Amino acid sequence: MILLLLVTGFCVALTGSHALPRREAEHRMHPTYTMMAGVKERRVKRAMPQIIFSAQRQDEQHAEYWRGLAQQILSQQLDSKLKLNTQLAKNVMLFMGDGMSIPTITAGRVYLGGEEKQFSFEQFPYVGLSKTYCANMQVADSACTATAYLSGVKANYGTVGVTAAVTMKDCLAQAESQHHVNSLAAWAQAQGMATGLITTTSVTHASPAGVYAHSANRNWESDADVVADNADPLICTDIASQLIHGQVGSKLNVILGGGRENFLPVGTKDETGAAGRRMDGRNLIEEWKRQHTNSAHYVHTRRQLLELSNQTSRVLGLFAPYHMPYHVDANPEEQPTLEEMVQAALSILERQSAGRGYFLFVEGGRIDHGHHDTLALRAIDETAEFDKSVRWARSQTSEQDTLIVVTSDHSHTMSLAGYSSRKNDIFGINDGQLADDALPYATLSYANGPGYNSNFLKEGGAVKRKNLRAINMKNKDFMFPSTVPLESETHGGDDVAVFASGPYSQLFTGVYEQNFIPHAMAYASCLSDKRSMCSDLGIERQPR
Repeated sequence: MILLLLVTGFCVALTGSHALPRREAEHRMHPTYTMMAGVKERRVKRAMPQIIFSAQRQDEQHAEYWRGLAQQILSQQLDSKLKLNTQLAKNVMLFMGDGMSIPTITAGRVYLGGEEKQFSFEQFPYVGLSKTYCANMQVADSACTATAYLSGVKANYGTVGVTAAVTMKDCLAQAESQHHVNSLAAWAQAQGMATGLITTTSVTHASPAGVYAHSANRNWESDADVVADNADPLICTDIASQLIHGQVGSKLNVILGGGRENFLPVGTKDETGAAGRRMDGRNLIEEWKRQHTNSAHYVHTRRQLLELSNQTSRVLGLFAPYHMPYHVDANPEEQPTLEEMVQAALSILERQSAGRGYFLFVEGGRIDHGHHDTLALRAIDETAEFDKSVRWARSQTSEQDTLIVVTSDHSHTMSLAGYSSRKNDIFGINDGQLADDALPYATLSYANGPGYNSNFLKEGGAVKRKNLRAINMKNKDFMFPSTVPLESETHGGDDVAVFASGPYSQLFTGVYEQNFIPHAMAYASCLSDKRSMCSDLGIERQPR
């Protein structure tokens, strides 16, 4: 029972034995610290030793520094926003950091060297927020979101490239063409543009599948997966088959990522000795080679990709049996970086576009996987690698004719908590406070996930936290703490950021549904089924 009493001009909230005056309660919510340099360690209850804070720049101690910085930002904002770019976007690129939540970006800045750092895409002039829910779920997966940000239609959880009339695993509904929705890649191909996709996951995974596939189950990557769900692969074509023989997939100029096992039959091994999974006896890699000319090349190593002839018209690059390794684990002799894949792709797309432009989808897919395993170091390192590819693409293209949009499909449950000092190790313990159990806690933690089991002990029937001081938190395999024990950490339902640079990038400001994104990109590049918004050849836009 809660009583509210008025006492000498201020309120006292009483809740059992934990009654506190409002002012004291406020102090508990917002602890204060002595910020002094050179103070020796001193333990106090529920607090770490006094924070030792030395400004990285001495001029940060002066108001003039911050005023000058604000004026610099103001000047940049005025320069970028007073002159709207309404030119035709000849080229369009969509960079998608899978699971790249706003806290992931914030933690990534510290990983880059400090709270004041920025990723290259954070310097884009326009930023908005995208609402990520599925048609039937509050918290989305990568399939329904891929349908939204690539095809402009919200779909059900676990389905890709179809409307919400298709529920997960509904094979017969998938087979009905009226339920299919086409992606930006299909719209671009209809206008004669070159097209491509790049991912650090399998090329048949949910996000890249949104470029070319229509599936009632994101997991139907090979025919073996369809059969495992008691569905008929002759009715419900698997995703790998759609990539090689589908209307959109067969026309892609660039396909780079992992996933060899979904293209090879059982009994066949790939170049590394990994077994194929297909039950229909088909080798889809060989079928891809046969359906294209001699200027189309299949590659499976970094060296082969980097040594492609400048006459290459198409490339199929599969660099791993399933997902490509995390950047921190990759063999640089075998696996190209995401940046290198983008470099190779743009070289091909620029040549093959024949002046009509290109569409490229790029996914930093393993950010998501790091978060699912509460491997924060891996997730954030993948984010930094993702940014390198964005930086290169923007530096090599003109903002006058190339629209680049950077976003995420959904968030995760990782948060940054506590009152750490500036430049505190983002992968370390909070250096400003001890928890009520007199133990330190991590700056990064998850609402749920497998990190629970690796950070808690059961002693005498009681659950206790491990002492993080005795753990190497910088180990790339360290699972960061989570509150709820789950085998895999879940996605989050909060909005994700959208960054845009180039023609009509001003359309991406505000808060909007995720399925708005491809419609805005299509408007900027004059892509539509009827092309009603543009004159012939998309040279100039019809008056509104």
